Amino acid sequence: MRAGQARLAIDCGSASTSAVVAWPDGTWQPLLFDGEPELPSAVLLSTDEAALTGHQAWQAAATAPDRFIPSPRQPPDQRLSVAGADVDPLDMVAATLRRVAQEAQKVAGSDIEDVRLVVPAGWGPRRRTWMRHAAHRAGLPQPTLIEAPVAVAGHLLAAGVQLPVGSFIVVCDVGAGAEVSVLRRGPAGFEVLATLADPAAGGTAIDDALAAPLAGTSPAQGDGERWALLASVRTGKHALADHVAVTIPQPRGSAIVLNAGLLEQAAHPILHRAAQLTTEAIAAAELKVEDLAGVYCVGGVARMPLLGKALTETAGITPVVLADPGLSAARGAADTGAADATAEQPVGEEPVPPVRRAVAIAVPGFASLGLISQFLLTPEWNGSLMYKWALLNWGELAVAAVFAVIASLGAGTVLASAIAARTSLTPGTPSSPGSQTGTGILASASLGVAVAGMYAVLGSLYIGDPVGGFLRWTLLPIAPIIAAAAVMALVAARQWRTPPGGWSKLLAFPTGSVITAGLGMALIQYSLTADRWPNMLLWIDLAGRVGGLLLGIGAVMAVVSQPILRLILGAPLAVITAALVSWPASGILGVIYAIAVAGWWLRQLWTRLLRQQAPPPHRGPMSRRAAAGDRVTGWERGG
Repeated sequence: MRAGQARLAIDCGSASTSAVVAWPDGTWQPLLFDGEPELPSAVLLSTDEAALTGHQAWQAAATAPDRFIPSPRQPPDQRLSVAGADVDPLDMVAATLRRVAQEAQKVAGSDIEDVRLVVPAGWGPRRRTWMRHAAHRAGLPQPTLIEAPVAVAGHLLAAGVQLPVGSFIVVCDVGAGAEVSVLRRGPAGFEVLATLADPAAGGTAIDDALAAPLAGTSPAQGDGERWALLASVRTGKHALADHVAVTIPQPRGSAIVLNAGLLEQAAHPILHRAAQLTTEAIAAAELKVEDLAGVYCVGGVARMPLLGKALTETAGITPVVLADPGLSAARGAADTGAADATAEQPVGEEPVPPVRRAVAIAVPGFASLGLISQFLLTPEWNGSLMYKWALLNWGELAVAAVFAVIASLGAGTVLASAIAARTSLTPGTPSSPGSQTGTGILASASLGVAVAGMYAVLGSLYIGDPVGGFLRWTLLPIAPIIAAAAVMALVAARQWRTPPGGWSKLLAFPTGSVITAGLGMALIQYSLTADRWPNMLLWIDLAGRVGGLLLGIGAVMAVVSQPILRLILGAPLAVITAALVSWPASGILGVIYAIAVAGWWLRQLWTRLLRQQAPPPHRGPMSRRAAAGDRVTGWERGG
């Protein structure tokens, strides 16, 4: 017997129940019922009013079908009928919990005072209170209720999965029914943003779909024989995880072979409904698939490869199926693997940015150097030898300054994120990862301003004009970008938010926009300053118009991410910028792109930081979780 007070976590589902016992040293042990880690939740009330549970109840159902209750967990105001008499569902659930408590006492060697019950995320106060009453009636101490997806998320952290503060995950729980929940990790733990359930999208529906054609091949069956057939189908379905085909005995007639093809045919529409539910839950949380840190499948049906296939086909998602998916929620609720269940989880980890991010940083940097070099080396000189003055493409100078700021912010943030990711794993560091990231953003923004100012001073010295005009065209276009970066630095330092994927991903400006706009501005400068030989006029003018088109397309690529909207908005803007190509309008072209870049930064600031933590909790499908929680009957587990 291990030292320390044991804790018991029970995942009491509609079709099956699982439980684990854990100790303060992090060790744990699943409870076994008739040699299996899952106890069927079914109950059979015998004539002497003794309650048979688990497999004993299923076995006795063939001879006493009118006393068999396959799913005792019902809404609080619903009554059950057994042999023509009403019974309280609370007593039936308590019978299952009582058996779990007995097994737990055998494993722990003493009474367990710390009990945790896993409940559906969609349950409201009435159903949660009802579950507490069932535990009390079973002789258990006052339990702590833990929402199933939150328990699974806790299990992921204990298993070493990196989920930074601010990241989003989806828990697809497919047991007897299906429940899909979207969660966000905050500084204090996980919160459920949206949860949707469908009782017809899980193992019970698959069992019925398999049993229907089998029942049609045998003589007419009564209720007892129907329960016997369903029990055989359930056993055969689970056996197909390790075998190509299994033999299914029937109450009457010869046995039937069940193979993977029949199972896929029966499960295909049901699991595709579960995949559709996943898509709806993500939309209800106002997220996109690319915003997610992962999609994790648990529950009895998660063992079937068909579920992952359905999610990939329907939602374009490659899910992760957890080991022992039927025990994941119970293990998370019990804090298995945690040496101290009360220890505070580390928060604020910043994912290490990938090496390929350096390429995205280099592109605006080299583009900025190329444009400033062309700006200084190819001005349009006018006047005499004694009095020369330069006609300058101020728009090119503005775009070069914008690219310099983009490159500086990208480089500084990647370095700060990498340092924060490593120092966060080292105890005793002088500052938090968030403050290091915020400092990196401020430092890189200051570097970008310094580079832009250097461009202005260099241009003034090289061209010989007053520095005021150069400063105006380098600093004013980048002012909105620097302001947005300052707000982001404050958010990072205060750890109010952490964007999905980390800060380096948030500040990764679209490389395609930089390449397109940089090439466009270079062509515009060429068309304005090239020697206009008669045989080259057409090509020079064409280069300028193409440059204007590319600059307009680059601006749209910065502001809009959806391909269809890029096409709709890009065509007219590109035509306008192409028509504007001229010396008087060169500055306007640069300002257009600077405004587009500022719009991208403000959009990132609003959609990924200021608004990301507050999806409306009482709107659309999500309202079913809060306002109608007591009426949600579709959440099922097990199977």
